[in-house]
Amino acid sequence: MVLAHGQYFCASLVDMSPRHDLDDTDRELLRLLQEDGRRTAADMAGLLSMSGTAVSRRIARLEQSGVIRGYTARVDPAALDLTIEAFVEVRFVGNMQPAEVHRTVSAIPEVSAVFTTSGCYDALVWVRVRSVEHLTTVIGALRRGRKIVDTRTHIVLGSHIERLWDADTRPSSSA
Repeated sequence: MVLAHGQYFCASLVDMSPRHDLDDTDRELLRLLQEDGRRTAADMAGLLSMSGTAVSRRIARLEQSGVIRGYTARVDPAALDLTIEAFVEVRFVGNMQPAEVHRTVSAIPEVSAVFTTSGCYDALVWVRVRSVEHLTTVIGALRRGRKIVDTRTHIVLGSHIERLWDADTRPSSSA
């Protein structure tokens, strides 16, 4: 998952509902992997006062259960001259299904993420571009498909909290 300003977490997470029984050690392992996905089991074992084998088993269990979806690199969009990011609220014609929303915007390489939403707009499209002119071109490409009837664009001025998941987040006990 891409985060603001090009931060990719090294361990991607899925729904943290109660079906994933994480203890404090699992949470700490996830925190360590999010800091550095290339960290070795031996390194984490030393930090957690565990054996490397125990750490490896826990990581394998987290991977097999789907809590850890994969590992990736952190990319700095500014190094690629993608210095402007924006969120584009999009309203579609009629009742668009999420799969159709995906088909409509997935061909646009500047799209970093798409979220279907409730409210006046159907989706929130996160884009990264080189300039305001480039952003205008991307919005034009979104509108060209004739399935989008309205957009509202918000240019990001700054990002203040960049995290996908916090190790202290626990499922609510009142479900």
